[in-house]
Amino acid sequence: MAWHPPVVVHPPSPSGGRRVTVRGEILGLAHDDRDLIEFLRRAGLADADMKLDDRQLIEWRGGAPHQWAA
Repeated sequence: MAWHPPVVVHPPSPSGGRRVTVRGEILGLAHDDRDLIEFLRRAGLADADMKLDDRQLIEWRGGAPHQWAA
């Protein structure tokens, strides 16, 4: 089985924002890095703001990291 980062930031939606999942559980729709950091904090991932570019932690799908608009 292939390894995948536990956090996935899905492609930008047409209305803006990106769905965020942790281990398959939907955390919500993030509209910026602050939203993402808050979702990760609530999921128990401490110091997540320091790791947003860590490919071992987060997989950014369908758009560049930190790109929130469609």
